[in-house]
Amino acid sequence: MANSTYQLIEDCEASNKALYKFYAAVMIVIFILALPLNASVLHLFIFKLKFWKSNTNNIFLFNLVLADILLLFCLPIKAHNFIGGERRSDKDALCKAMLFMLFLNRGASIAFLTVTSIDRYFNVVHPGRKNLLKALKKSPQISILIWLLLLPLTVPTMLKNFDCCNSHKTSNDDTLVKDVVDSLREAVFFTQIVIPFVILVYCTARIVNRLRKKSVGDKTKLRRAVFLVTTVMVVFSICFLPCTIARMVLLIARVQEVSERVQDKAAVAFDGLMVLSYVDCLLDPLVYCFCSTKFKAVYLSTYFPFFFKDAQVPLDSSTGNTPNPARNRVI
Repeated sequence: MANSTYQLIEDCEASNKALYKFYAAVMIVIFILALPLNASVLHLFIFKLKFWKSNTNNIFLFNLVLADILLLFCLPIKAHNFIGGERRSDKDALCKAMLFMLFLNRGASIAFLTVTSIDRYFNVVHPGRKNLLKALKKSPQISILIWLLLLPLTVPTMLKNFDCCNSHKTSNDDTLVKDVVDSLREAVFFTQIVIPFVILVYCTARIVNRLRKKSVGDKTKLRRAVFLVTTVMVVFSICFLPCTIARMVLLIARVQEVSERVQDKAAVAFDGLMVLSYVDCLLDPLVYCFCSTKFKAVYLSTYFPFFFKDAQVPLDSSTGNTPNPARNRVI
C-alpha cells in the first residue's frame, strides 16, 4: 500500500481525490470573485487614472493588477487537473506553460508589492533624498526591468518534478548535476519569498519608528504609510509564508527519507497552501486603497456612485499632489 501511495506522488496523481476536488472548488471561487474585481481595477487604471501619465506609483500598481489577472487565467486549468485527480497536466507542453505563467506572475506580484513598499519607505523615511527608484517610477523602464529579471528565475521551476514536489527524491539515478539543479530550483523558490519578506519587515519597522518619533506636525501621511506596509505584510503572511514553510517541511521529509505516508501528507499540504497563495489576487486591491486615497475614491465613485453624490476626490496622499480642480468633483 505504501508503495502505491509513493508511486502516486512520483506520477503526480492525487492520493486524496476528494481533498483535491475541494482545492479545485476553492480555486474556482477565487477565480469567480477575483476576475471581475481585478478587471474593474484594470479598467480604472487605464481609462480613469491613466497610470502612464501619473506622477505617483500607479505604474507599479498597474503591473501588480496585470500580474494578478494573468495568474487568474491559470486557475481554471489547474482546477480542472485537480478535479481529474491530477496534480498537474499530463501534457508536457501545457504543464510547462502553466508553471511558467504561475511562477512568473506570482513572482511579479511579489516583486511589485515589494517595490511599492520600498517606494513608500523612501517617501516617508527619506523624503528629501534622491534615489534611483524615485527617478524611474514615473517611467515604465523599471517595471519592464522587473519583468525581464523574473524571466530567468522562472526557468528552473518549469520542470515536472518541481510541480509534483519531487525535488531531492531518492532514486537510483541520482547524480551531482541533478542535485545541483534541484538545489538551484528550490533556492529560487525560497529567495523569491524570503528576501522580499525581510525587506518588508525592515521597511515596516523603519516607518513605524518614524511615526513614533514624529511628535509634531501632520501624521496622516505616516499613518497611511504604516497601513500600506502592514497590509502588504499581512498579504505575505497569509498567502506566501505558509506555502514556503510547507515546502521546507516537505524537503526536510525527503532529505531525511521519512515514511512515504508522511511525505504524501506534506505534499498534499503544500498543494493546499499553494492554492491559498492565490488569495493574493483578492487581497491586493486593499494595497491599492491604502497606497492611494484617490484610487479608493475614484473606484467607489465609478462603480458605487450612490456613495458619492456630492463628494470630492481627495488629494493623493502618496504624493501630496493637488489634483486638477476641474476634476475634483466626482460624478
